[in-house]
Amino acid sequence: MKKLQSELAGGLKISRVLTGLWQIADMEKDGKVLDPVITSEFMAPYVKAGLSTFDMADHYGSAEIIAGTFRKKNTLGEKAQMLTKWVPTPGKSSKEATRAAVELSLRRLQTESLELLQYHAWNYLDPIWLDQLFWLNELKEEGLIKNLGLTNFDAAHLRIACTSGIPIVSNQVSHSLIDQRAGGEMAKVCKEFGVKVLAFGTLTGGFLSNKWLEKEEPNTKNGATWSQMKYKRFIDAAGGWEKFQQLLRILDKVARKHRVSIANVATKYIMDQDYVGGIIIGARLGQSTHLNESLRLFDFELDAEDLKVIHNAQKILSPIPGDCGDEYRKAPFLTASGDLSHHLETMPKTHEAIVGPNGSTKVFSGTPWEPMAGYCRAVRKGNRISVSGTTATHKDRLIGGNDPEAQAHFVLDKIEGAIVSLGGQLEDVIRTRIFVNNINDWEPVARAHGQRFGHIQPANTLVEAKLVGKGYLVEIEAEVEI
Repeated sequence: MKKLQSELAGGLKISRVLTGLWQIADMEKDGKVLDPVITSEFMAPYVKAGLSTFDMADHYGSAEIIAGTFRKKNTLGEKAQMLTKWVPTPGKSSKEATRAAVELSLRRLQTESLELLQYHAWNYLDPIWLDQLFWLNELKEEGLIKNLGLTNFDAAHLRIACTSGIPIVSNQVSHSLIDQRAGGEMAKVCKEFGVKVLAFGTLTGGFLSNKWLEKEEPNTKNGATWSQMKYKRFIDAAGGWEKFQQLLRILDKVARKHRVSIANVATKYIMDQDYVGGIIIGARLGQSTHLNESLRLFDFELDAEDLKVIHNAQKILSPIPGDCGDEYRKAPFLTASGDLSHHLETMPKTHEAIVGPNGSTKVFSGTPWEPMAGYCRAVRKGNRISVSGTTATHKDRLIGGNDPEAQAHFVLDKIEGAIVSLGGQLEDVIRTRIFVNNINDWEPVARAHGQRFGHIQPANTLVEAKLVGKGYLVEIEAEVEI
């Protein structure tokens, strides 16, 4: 019997192959608005075939409206799962704004409770992302949301969210034979906390297919879809077109063995990873469908020899830089435009710098200890910035629970946010000092420091010290010279 569904934490059952509606935005990018009644009817064949889960977002054109119309107007609508996302603009926000965003999706989807809301954060240096997750969790407890997920989170910040009491069930990230990042630290964190990866980009914008085998390198500057422009950048980052062709040739041999397509083999390999809850294949509703191709995924199995061959083929490629989601936060920006210009207008600084005495400027992170003890988070004078000893405190909350690695990552976010707000960058750090409450925690803390400073390698000291405050496992300070 074909296993078409998988189950996420929280009991949410979804299709192992989800239908992605991001191309609705591409279909409407010239100002055209699709008719929701007509377009929604093209969702019915997927549900009839057992692929009943659809993935969308608040910014995928009118995708939520189309899905809501299908839910109400079609008799198959009640059998479908509608997963959506909230992608707020960076900068300060409020609980009221969070509620308004959720209520907008509820109205569009014509439902009383969102089955899965997946949250995206642009900037980890501003802890508003944690506020928004805490507010979303309150709305979950209120019943407006059934399950919470993330999208484009890296492993460190998935860990922070999970250890801080947010019940995360999934993280939607790019994952393919080209983009192998999710198979590393992300897979480990997912297994540790019972989170499943929802993988998009498994076909690399359609490039992982027979259509591109032995074809010349395309020019994606004219006439290409957003997906093609985006994923050609991934191919370039992985070593270029010739290495990509080598991979296609190997996949073609495996595909011929099973009498399926290259796309089937590439997708099946990702779908069968134990940390993957589902893979997302985009559809242009009313224009093209890959339904039969998707159903072929359940008609064959990759054997041990296939897996070995594919694994060895991946070694031809260069690793995509960074961790999951980094393509939206730091160079190289592997987006359709090669930057964030079609996503964002500006990226606000975390803190407002305040003029201090004797030509100094300073920033405050808002912890209750700063006014009580009379200090700032960081101060700049001339080209030097000094960052105070920093713990995993956000307002009146302890972030990271009893996980020293999660606490360390959040501390380093706070430190970097202060430095950037004063005109510096993490690469300007020349010394760090780490204090752990229990010396047994030194290794996960050092590992977090290594992940953030491995390319910088400042002078560093790590010692055991009795920290002030219940629950704090690590405190870090930094010296910066710009």
